[in-house]
Amino acid sequence: MKMNVMLAAAALMYAPLAMAGEKGAYPEENVATFVVDKLDMTSLPSAYRPKKEKGKKTLADYGYAAQKVKEKEALVEMAGGARRLSIRILEESGSGIYACVTEPPKDGGNPLTQSVVLLKRKDANGLLKGRETWREFTSCPVIGGSSDDSSAY
Repeated sequence: MKMNVMLAAAALMYAPLAMAGEKGAYPEENVATFVVDKLDMTSLPSAYRPKKEKGKKTLADYGYAAQKVKEKEALVEMAGGARRLSIRILEESGSGIYACVTEPPKDGGNPLTQSVVLLKRKDANGLLKGRETWREFTSCPVIGGSSDDSSAY
């Protein structure tokens, strides 16, 4: 009995330290820049994912360059303007980053595809893996895409 009380006290004492370590997993400022730098393109839903190529994972690896980056919004474009993606941060928490990923048309107008993606990483040095999520945001209604890409964490 005494041992159980000591173990419980130790767990309560170290819990804040464990939670503080998780908080540093994602930045609180310049989140869009962080996403552009750390996004694993090969993990995105099929509507946005390029054909896999050996040794390539990030936006930069696939030839995307940031055209416009703000605190919570980024527009990236492939060399030559072949394809563009808009990434807008919807919500951040210790468990991940919810982002609205959109493929805007070149001539303006309505987006071709749009979905809410939950971005997570396993460790502080890992890339952000993205999966379409069941969570809905009124500012990012789902347009196009495939139900095969949905995943509830």
